[in-house]
Amino acid sequence: MRKQKGFTLIELLVVIAIIGLLSTLAVVALNNARSKSRDAKRVSDIKQIQTALELYYNDQNSYPVVGTAVVLGDTNQKCLDTEGWDVVGCAGATKYMGLVPSNPLPNGANYSYTGTASTYSITFNLEGPTGGLLAGSRTASEAGIK
Repeated sequence: MRKQKGFTLIELLVVIAIIGLLSTLAVVALNNARSKSRDAKRVSDIKQIQTALELYYNDQNSYPVVGTAVVLGDTNQKCLDTEGWDVVGCAGATKYMGLVPSNPLPNGANYSYTGTASTYSITFNLEGPTGGLLAGSRTASEAGIK
């Protein structure tokens, strides 16, 4: 009888199939973790913006007033100071938020702000359920996040 050295073709194919299955599961789990991470950042960003808006309200007795919805974090609304939303550098005397965060990619929907003197609304999108919030379009206001 002759002793064989090495692995048979079947054994190699089984090992390759197992490695392929494990790597597929790892990629799926990683993509899910990335999505949850982006959503957690979105919720955190909105809470920071709400805190800055409340500080603004305490000093100015109103929220920043805008006629039409503005995109937060774009080139024109990069910071919040005594004059409201402003470009980078904030010319106002008091800075409430030096750099307004923008929405993390790949979800293209930006943070959108509308406000009157007594109320405001920030809209944003979540990719999946996060912290008791369902996926999809969400709204933050002086009453909280819904």
